[in-house]
Amino acid sequence: MEESELRHTIDTVWRMEAGRIVAAIAGIVRDVGQAEELAQDALVAALEQWPRDGVPANPGAWLTTVGKRRAVDLVRRRQTGERVVDALGRDLDEQITVDFDAAVEDRIEDDLLRLIFVACHPVLSPIARAALTLRLVGGLTTGEIARAFLTTESTVGQRITRAKQTLADARVPFEVPDPAERAERLGSVLEVVYLIFNEGYAATAGDDWMRPTLCQEALRLARQLQGLMPDEPEVHGLAALLEIQASRLRARTGPDGEPILLNDQDRTRWDRLLIRRGLAALDRAATEHPGPYALQAEIAACHARAHAPEETDWERIAALYAELARLVPSPVVELNRAVAIAQARGPAAGLEVTRALSDEPALAQYHLLPSVLGDLLAKLGRHDEARREFERAAALTGNARERELLLGRAAACADSPASAPSADA
Repeated sequence: MEESELRHTIDTVWRMEAGRIVAAIAGIVRDVGQAEELAQDALVAALEQWPRDGVPANPGAWLTTVGKRRAVDLVRRRQTGERVVDALGRDLDEQITVDFDAAVEDRIEDDLLRLIFVACHPVLSPIARAALTLRLVGGLTTGEIARAFLTTESTVGQRITRAKQTLADARVPFEVPDPAERAERLGSVLEVVYLIFNEGYAATAGDDWMRPTLCQEALRLARQLQGLMPDEPEVHGLAALLEIQASRLRARTGPDGEPILLNDQDRTRWDRLLIRRGLAALDRAATEHPGPYALQAEIAACHARAHAPEETDWERIAALYAELARLVPSPVVELNRAVAIAQARGPAAGLEVTRALSDEPALAQYHLLPSVLGDLLAKLGRHDEARREFERAAALTGNARERELLLGRAAACADSPASAPSADA
């Protein structure tokens, strides 16, 4: 095998298996930082041995077994003479020489779930949780994470190192939380996956409107969670939301990477397979009292079922946003409800709800508030006011592509016929 082909194979195996490998090792050493170091040692061993001996039939199991063997050696050095450790070591020694497939045990799936709950522990900040999860569970390199979040490799490296130290200092146990705190901790996990997806779907900064790599990683994590927690409706709700949102990725940008808004998208470019997957996940999320992710997935499904913009059930979307606002009160949710009301009942009705949000401190630097105001004012023929709002939105966004779009809309307002008299005039 060519060296470049071998390196690609190793990289692919690592990306697919990293989470399970680290989780299996962490199940022995009970420390995610050490587990990752030992997993990296196994990767180095592969780079040394596979070019000479060839790629094993089950490369993921090979890496897992080597990593677990080194973990047992480490525990042996710490707890010399402990019979349980010795017995475990003898078992693993036999696996090394006899059967690599035996390294993949049922408990590894449990360990992977434990790893996800540790990496997403609320003792860490959301951005630290996201970086650590992409590193430990997703198998991304520090450089890949840095490029995805438009920051430096050293910044990401420090963030991950501090996160591991914080977990160690807080003595966070390597376990799935008990039922009493399960709901809160699951919310932290889902929040991380959603954060990763959103940063890929609508990048907050940089020259590109989207970063599909992050979307794909979030989708992979959501699908893993579905397999690990099949009885959690909100897990399926999040998966449904991401599948349906991801179905639009190809239609969201033009040939030069320029953004294309929802109503202007070519819906024949929406990925119908992802939509079907999303709707199937939404069925699995069905419950008498849907959670916030399931409600958002229902909203996304309203768009997915409409083959043309005019077929969209905006009244239902407005009602779903109202339900979401009752469940998780948020001015951002209210802003989305205002957009739905404008689509269902006209721009004047939407403008009334949007204006009521103008003094919300949480939206003071949120560029989508003036963007929505500009859109509604333009539809009402109040082009001078709309232009000012679009310019304000452009000044607030950190994304270059979105800024171009907003300034283009401001210029279009400036070229429009004289504005209708302001309601305040």
